[in-house]
Amino acid sequence: MPIHVALYQPEIPPNTGNIARTCVATNTTLHLIHPLGFDIDEKTARRAGMDYWQHVDLKEYNNLEEMFEKFPEARFYLIETGGNKVHTDMDFSNTEEDIFFVFGKESTGLPKDLLKNNTDKILTIPMGEKVRSLNLSNTAAILIYEALRQQNYNGI
Repeated sequence: MPIHVALYQPEIPPNTGNIARTCVATNTTLHLIHPLGFDIDEKTARRAGMDYWQHVDLKEYNNLEEMFEKFPEARFYLIETGGNKVHTDMDFSNTEEDIFFVFGKESTGLPKDLLKNNTDKILTIPMGEKVRSLNLSNTAAILIYEALRQQNYNGI
């Protein structure tokens, strides 16, 4: 599938679980970049009530570079609250192209040098000033569904 969600060193299990559920529902691939702040083995997933975990199209990497090298032709978007491009201004309609939404750690975000060297790839979702950020799993769902909407919900 052309839509991918990548989580860089996720720390909060329920966020990853909710994103995984959205990925299953939308035929989106989930990419996890280690280290993770929790276990994702089958027993842990089952105990957490994630009866869909076996259906997750899951890929794991030791670092961001490994993922970037595996998909040299993909379009990568870095998701940050301070981005200067609004997600709805982007064209995600090409169903032949791999599109990655890359999210950082809940506590610190993506590596600063990655952001500094890729300012043209940073996307944001508009929000009011009273909150620091949206919940990670909500943000992932917003982006996935915007891309799918532009693709006429191709594949689901």
